[in-house]
Amino acid sequence: MALLARRVVQLYAGLALYGLGIALQVSSGLGNDPWDVLHQGLSRRFGLSIGVWIVITGALVLLAWIPLRQRPGVGTLSNVVLVGVFTDLFLWLLPDPHALAARWTYLVAAVLVGGFATGCYIGAGLGAGPRDGLTTGLAARGHSIRVVRTAIELSVLAAGWLLGGTVGVGTVLYAVTIGPLTHVLLPALTIAPKPVPASPADPSTPAPEPAVTR
Repeated sequence: MALLARRVVQLYAGLALYGLGIALQVSSGLGNDPWDVLHQGLSRRFGLSIGVWIVITGALVLLAWIPLRQRPGVGTLSNVVLVGVFTDLFLWLLPDPHALAARWTYLVAAVLVGGFATGCYIGAGLGAGPRDGLTTGLAARGHSIRVVRTAIELSVLAAGWLLGGTVGVGTVLYAVTIGPLTHVLLPALTIAPKPVPASPADPSTPAPEPAVTR
């Protein structure tokens, strides 16, 4: 029970921090990550907040899991709803940075917070985010996960840019750093399941013979 509670707390802390990371990067005005270029572009073109568009696109992406036979977890459903909610909350709370130094501070903080948040919610092991699940689901059909992820992110980046989302140095910085950051942080933040104790061996059962390898 304690282990499950820890996983749940880490999941929701990670989702809150992920929303903070998005809000910091959007507020910096120096370029968003590809999905948030799309969310911001949709917000500017059609109204509604960035957070609402995060929820809407997350739900639509989740529908794409059905033909891919992906199964969402509680973390997946929480991701769809809460990242957008926390993004709007922090966009409202954060002071608007005017000086260039403040904008760069927001951007660097956004990347660091985003990497830590990604490790938190993935490490909790309660379900992948909708966009991650779409990538792995398509890759499971026989495609390279790197090719699938690149194709998806370039597509949403182009669509978001055409809709008016902000593309800039922050977009590039996020793209080149989030992978290495997650690679470093995820092992430290992954909560391993509690091992099931082995049942005592029956003394009447003969010991297995050693395996023979060729």
